[in-house]
Amino acid sequence: MIRLDKDGDRWTITLDRPDKANALTGEMLEKIAQTVEDASDAKVLVLTGHGKVFSAGADLDAARAGLATSPLWERLSGAIAAHKGLTIAALNGTVAGGAMGMVLACDLRIAVDTAKFFYPVMKLGFLPQPSDPARMRALIGPSRTKMILMGGQKITVEQALNWGLVDQITDATGLNDAVSQAAQDALAADMSLIAGIKALI
Repeated sequence: MIRLDKDGDRWTITLDRPDKANALTGEMLEKIAQTVEDASDAKVLVLTGHGKVFSAGADLDAARAGLATSPLWERLSGAIAAHKGLTIAALNGTVAGGAMGMVLACDLRIAVDTAKFFYPVMKLGFLPQPSDPARMRALIGPSRTKMILMGGQKITVEQALNWGLVDQITDATGLNDAVSQAAQDALAADMSLIAGIKALI
């Protein structure tokens, strides 16, 4: 359900459960987190999904069984945020719920023009993962963060670009090219320069 492809210094992690809208189980979260932690030498780390949805968030059965409050979410987003290379969320479709955490932790977010974004955590009776509101606020400001987390807003990709939640929109056929263009300078640079620029920012 998690696929890893290595192309030199570019590693791509793909959520590969399209029949379930790439809904995340504990096993999947652990696998992604471990892969990110093992990818310390990857100058560019890409997260994407297979199918028309990036991820519907937590698998509902797993969420009811305790996944909604699992520390695995924070382990994953923390590992992405701490990665010294350039991290890119290549959003092949809609991002929902807890899946937003790994997306927010990436350096760049490139989305297809059909993507939508929502995080109905309050409606489901849970708090968001601890680092998610702060990362979202840093990108889009406090009021818009409350619109998503408390106002139940499902925003379009155009809104997401306008708000600063995503950095670029492309059609589905152009997603890989857009990611490749964003990654090319990092792939040609020394890892210490990538990490140094990230630290300065």
